Amino acid sequence: MPELNLDIKLTLAKDKKLKKLIDTHEPVLIRKTNDAYLSLLNSIVSQQLSIKAAATIWSRFLKIFPKNYPEPNMILTKHADELRAVGLSYQKAGYLKNIAEFSLTNSLDVKVLNKLSDEELIEYLTQIKGVGKWTVQMIMMFSLKRMDVFPEDDLGIQNSIKNLYGLNSEKKQLKADIIQLSKKWQPYRTVACMYLWKHKDNKPL
Repeated sequence: MPELNLDIKLTLAKDKKLKKLIDTHEPVLIRKTNDAYLSLLNSIVSQQLSIKAAATIWSRFLKIFPKNYPEPNMILTKHADELRAVGLSYQKAGYLKNIAEFSLTNSLDVKVLNKLSDEELIEYLTQIKGVGKWTVQMIMMFSLKRMDVFPEDDLGIQNSIKNLYGLNSEKKQLKADIIQLSKKWQPYRTVACMYLWKHKDNKPL
C-alpha cells in the first residue's frame, strides 16, 4: 500500500480531526495529466453525475471519435443530437463545443497553464462558457496536481466539514468558516479535500 508523503502527513495530522481521517482511510493518490483539454471535457461530462454514470457516458463519448480521441475540429462537426445520443444533455454538448472552440484559438498546453497562478488560471479558463470556478479548481486538483486548492463551493466538502467539525453555520457564514478552517491545512489543502470527500457520507468522528 502506498504511503502518504511524510511532510504532508505531518502537516495535516496537526489537525486531530483530519488525522483520524488519514488514519482511517487508505492514502490518497494525486496524478498529473499532460492533457488539460481532455480533462476539461471530462469534467463537463462528469458534472452532477455519479462516478459510474459519468464513466459510462465518457466511454460512449470517446467511442464516437477516431482513435477514441475527441479532436476539437471533430467535436465541432458533431450535431448536438449525436452528442445527446451518448447520454449528454444539450447544455453539456454545447459546453463541450465551447471548450473545443476555445482550444483552437487559445493554449490549453499544460506547460502554459502551469505558468499561471491559481487566480490567473481561473480567470483564463472561465472565459469558456460552461466552465466555472469549481470546474477549474477540479482541473487544478486532479490534472495539474496543485497541492493547495480549496473548492469552498463544493457541497461535498461543505457537508463533510460540517459533519466532521460539527459546524451549524450556513451559506456565506459557512463558506467563511470553512475557508478559515482550511488555513491550517496549507499548503496541502488539495490532499485534505481528498480525505474530506472520502468522509462526506460518514458519521462524525
